[in-house]
Parts: sequence; C-alpha cells; structure tokens
Amino acid sequence: MGNIREHWACLYDVEYGIGFPGKELSAHYQEVNTVRLGGPLFDDVKDPEQWVEALQKKGYRAAYCPVQPDDDGDLIDAYAEAAKKADIVIAETGAWSSPVSEDDKARKAALKLNKDQLALAERIGARCCVNVAGGRGTNWLAPDPRDMTEETFDMIVEVVREIIDEVRPTRTFYTLETMPYTYPDTVDCYVRFVKAIDRKQFACHFDPVNLISSPQLYYSNAEVIRDFCNKLGPYIRSCHAKDTQLMNELTVFLKEVIPGTGALCYRTYLTELSKLDPDIPVMLEHLETEEEYDQAASYVRLVAEETGETL
Repeated sequence: MGNIREHWACLYDVEYGIGFPGKELSAHYQEVNTVRLGGPLFDDVKDPEQWVEALQKKGYRAAYCPVQPDDDGDLIDAYAEAAKKADIVIAETGAWSSPVSEDDKARKAALKLNKDQLALAERIGARCCVNVAGGRGTNWLAPDPRDMTEETFDMIVEVVREIIDEVRPTRTFYTLETMPYTYPDTVDCYVRFVKAIDRKQFACHFDPVNLISSPQLYYSNAEVIRDFCNKLGPYIRSCHAKDTQLMNELTVFLKEVIPGTGALCYRTYLTELSKLDPDIPVMLEHLETEEEYDQAASYVRLVAEETGETL
C-alpha cells in the first residue's frame, strides 16, 4: 500500500505538476479488488427503508441521491442514516445545467442549482456533486464553437471556484463530467482543470464513453481508460457505466448502447477502477427500461466475476 501511495505522490508532483490528493481522497487504497455497482430504481419507494430494500433487491451497493435540495432536512438526514446503516454509498447529486450560459437568467439559475446540489451532497454524504461544464449556446448541453476555447476554460475555472468557495464543503467534492464536445474532453484537459481550479474539494468524475469521440479513441478505448486512471485515479469520486458502438453510417456515428453490446473494454474499466478507492461507484445510466438495466447489470457482474472484482 505504501508503494502505491509513493508512486502516485511522485507522479503527481513531478510529472503532472498538481498536488497529490490528501487522505480524504486517497486513504482507502487497499488490496481487495472492489468497486460498487449502482443504478436508477423503478420501484415506487416512499421512505428510506423501502429505498434500501429496492437497492438490495437489485444487488446495488451504490445509489443515486434519492432526494432533492428542497426536501425536508429531516428526510434528507433519514436517507443519509439509512444508507450508512445498510452500507450503501450515495454516489452523486446531479446539477445538470450550464453555469457558463450566455443567457443571464439561465446562468444565475444554473449557479444556484449547482450550489444547492453541492450543499445537498455535503449534507447527505454523497461522494460528489457532478455537472457538465455546460455550453455557451442556446441549449445548456448543445455544441457551440465557443465551448472549446481558452476563454471558456477560464470561465469554467472561475465558476467552479465560486461554487466551491460559497458552499465550502468538507466531506464531499464538486466534479465535472467528461464530455466529447465541452471541457473537460480529455484526461489532460482534466489535469489542467485540477491545477487551475486549485481547490481541495474539486475532484473528478469519470465517464469513459464520453471521452470516445473518434474511431481512433474507439478502437483504443482500453488505453484511454488506463491513461485516465493512471493520471487522475486518486481524484475519481464517481463513474458512469454505459457503452458505445461505432455504427456503419457516415460520417462518424458513435451510438450510446447497453453495456455489453458495444466496444467499451469493461475488463480494463473494472480492473483499473478496482485498484483505487474500494468505494468508487460505477453507476448505470441512460437506459429506457428496468429490463435494460437488469441486462446491463448482469453483463457488468459477469465481467467482474471473470476479472476477480467484487461489486
């Protein structure tokens, strides 16, 4: 264990030029190959006890946040206590919006949402609050040529600092989801953000499918995964589980599909994540039906069984 920590510390200080994360991010490295699988629930749960039962029925040891910032404080605390008692990790709260929007009203609403969701993550004990960096066009997520500029990079840095500095979390972290056409779009871009934002409570969210934006990356996605985990492993707080398929359509059409029906190397994904914090959640998302989620979970479990990881 000491050798692993020494390796990371040397790598971060010398090669990447960013500080090695402290004990809050890195203290849980261990020899057991473990990650936590989770996903959305389809049951109509009415209280924390039913929520835990529904998660356990699916075999999930991680969960999306079950409440919203405007819910009663006692209810939020009850879910936090139920999760702790049942050994359920709350992976993330979502603040899906664009705090760099050119629309002043939309930007202010997005900033409030991000601060509220980060505060919720702090109160309920979620591992992170996650958002995309957002787009500067008319839609919060639509591509815009201004999104991939140094000006926007600097705007994102200031926005993230404002969110963290106002909420002042101590046990959770604010993260940005990797995206194909907004920052951070590569592992090296994410390293730049960690260095530029320079806040202890800024960490990383990992979605490898969102980093695959070309045939070259598609065919070498195992190396994309290894590179991300090698450079940012101790910062990863939560991950998404989906898959991608290169379609026989021009010009380039990469389609998001059910895990196991595309090309993402789940053997590499689970193996690399299992070397990190054993509480890292791997969260299924973007599927239509409960049956599709069951199919995806079965595939991830099959791969984990083959590679020796515990979910």
